[in-house]
Amino acid sequence: MRLAKLGADPARRPRTYDSGHYPAAMVIAIDGPAGAGKSSVARAVAGALGFVYLDSGAMYRCVALAAIERQADLDDDAAMGEVARSLAIRLDGGRVELDGSDVSAAIRRPQVSESASRVSVHPHVREAMVALQRRMIATGSFVAEGRDIGTVVSPESPLKVFLTASPQERARRRAAQTGEEEAVVLAAQRERDERDECREHSALRAAPDAVEIDTTGMALEVVVERVVELAGERGLT
Repeated sequence: MRLAKLGADPARRPRTYDSGHYPAAMVIAIDGPAGAGKSSVARAVAGALGFVYLDSGAMYRCVALAAIERQADLDDDAAMGEVARSLAIRLDGGRVELDGSDVSAAIRRPQVSESASRVSVHPHVREAMVALQRRMIATGSFVAEGRDIGTVVSPESPLKVFLTASPQERARRRAAQTGEEEAVVLAAQRERDERDECREHSALRAAPDAVEIDTTGMALEVVVERVVELAGERGLT
């Protein structure tokens, strides 16, 4: 299988973001709502192709975590923008560092997840994070996942993928990750979807030229293989 062959090549392991490390920039954009499989797919595709994995959601979680620790008002756009601009965020494979500290586990706590949804709607926060993401991806070859990578962060990406799944499937996956009741996750998911789709800046939507993949009932390996095939068709491998 092509994916296995790519993954077996030690020269194609996921790499760390390090400014100036790469001679040319190339971005595969993977967008979609929570629970559609973006993180798992993007991480696996990056590993298969030897690209750097960029988890934009982790960056918004960092803003939320910092805001909670500083007891800032999560609903104040100006205050959240100030917090976002003050942060030093480093992504190293699956490790996330915030101002020099490993927060990989801390940003996955339910309170931080819920708060990230609130702070991510603010224009000043998105402006700061989009600017940081653009600086990162300008340095090399990335598989970047989020909600506005293909529409706002990197609209010139040669491959844009928009992952979807049924609400029930998405809730089931999230509940399996967090240990929460599926009904609770589904209710929170509806609220998150409404915020993401209706916000004024960087609303969740598929880019006009994105390839949409419904991952409902699909094994992770199958979705990853499809994205790797798309990358090959566009000469990105």
